Amino acid sequence: MAEIKLQDTTPMTALELSTKMKAGEVSVEEVVKKQLEIIKSEDEKYNCYITVWEEAAIARAKEVQKLIDEGKLADSSLAGVPIAIKDNICTKGELTTCASKMLSNFKPPYNAEVIERLEAAGAIIIGKANMDEFAMGSTTETSYYGPTKNPRGVEYVPGGSSGGAAAAVAAREAVIALGSDTGGSVRQPCSFCGVTGIKPTYGTVSRYGLIAYASSLDQIGPIANNVADCASVLEVIAGHDAKDSTSVPTQSYQYTKALVDDVKGKKIGIPRGYIGKGLDEEVKASILAAAKVLEEKGATVEEFDLDIVDLAIPAYYVLASAEASSNLSRYDGVKYGYRTSDFEGLGDLYKKTRSEGFGQEVKRRMMIGAFVLSSGYYDAYYNKALRVKALIKEGFDKAFEKYDVILGPTAPTTALKIGENLSDPLKMYLGDIYTVSVNLAGLPAISLPCGEDSKGMPIGLQLIGKPFKEADIIQVAYSYEQARIK
Repeated sequence: MAEIKLQDTTPMTALELSTKMKAGEVSVEEVVKKQLEIIKSEDEKYNCYITVWEEAAIARAKEVQKLIDEGKLADSSLAGVPIAIKDNICTKGELTTCASKMLSNFKPPYNAEVIERLEAAGAIIIGKANMDEFAMGSTTETSYYGPTKNPRGVEYVPGGSSGGAAAAVAAREAVIALGSDTGGSVRQPCSFCGVTGIKPTYGTVSRYGLIAYASSLDQIGPIANNVADCASVLEVIAGHDAKDSTSVPTQSYQYTKALVDDVKGKKIGIPRGYIGKGLDEEVKASILAAAKVLEEKGATVEEFDLDIVDLAIPAYYVLASAEASSNLSRYDGVKYGYRTSDFEGLGDLYKKTRSEGFGQEVKRRMMIGAFVLSSGYYDAYYNKALRVKALIKEGFDKAFEKYDVILGPTAPTTALKIGENLSDPLKMYLGDIYTVSVNLAGLPAISLPCGEDSKGMPIGLQLIGKPFKEADIIQVAYSYEQARIK
């Protein structure tokens, strides 16, 4: 088998790399060892990983090589490909910390469904990626294990909460990655790091084994360096799962068939509010230039009003915080996870364990959640937010009667400097203005690079589709990507 150089494998796509391994041009073990070398040489700068599975990854590489040699993975597009997993997705017998002191010693007794599907496809888990604690944050600065830095500029944040996963792909510390998206946590870091990520329709990918932040909003999604790799990963992890009551069976999960360079006849809408006040001028210019490219390729592009999404941020943070308050009540120092060493009685155990085990942002959202669910405020905040959520869904439904895809920015700015927003939660929350409505409405969306600002930081284009029409956004994204490559 031919010797390969480090630089020979790192720029390759997942599909290219898997094809070479199945053809016997390179070995799985060699690719994995090269990937581990990159992590050793680069991760001190970026802090993309909480844990790296060096021994397990090499042992798994040998198993996958045997399966490839026996022809058992001939149809897999991910055979032998190294993948990073966000550290809120359960991995059997391996640390799954949610980047929190509370779960710093937690080793799940089972795999998440997406892990089972990836392993069946022959993917190699290389480690668990850093994140905002319990997925609460937009910068990956709230991690108990320290902030992740943006590979495009180490003084900048990578976005969040899947910042470690996006940064790992951008830094070539992983070929592909899995993140989770509750209000933009796959798409926004992809925008900041200059990579591509998909938030699937709610119910498309099993949430079994995903440690919950807000159960009605969370979805696992792929991160990669291009649209084709994202589509391939989504094709592997999507599908009905009886273990997840919110999993929805659909007619087709063949997303790679949508990798067609053709947007003729597609109707694309741009909400006027998405390109108005609050949007950075350089971001706006890149988004409109991307729309122009699609128009020149045969799509019909026009602006329209979608004013109801202006209420998305307050509705999202009320609902997400309420669900977080409920979901995180299980961490009490009794059953598993961190337990304070000094307490008197059960009440003191609860109070000290939670005070010591959770970080500031998690405590803030839990307190907001407890407040909006409390007697006297339930109708004023929680019920009202539910009504707004329904109105946002209706607004998108009406828009999709006319348009195939909705286009806009992923984030209002490019990546912010580390520390810039951490002390101002409201400013940080407003950074999710273009992403949270997608989760409230349960829609699919993709973020992909569409340019850079004057500082050289990436700008992300977001495409939003109809429920369970991931193929539509993949096709439009792929067509735009092909135009950029040319």
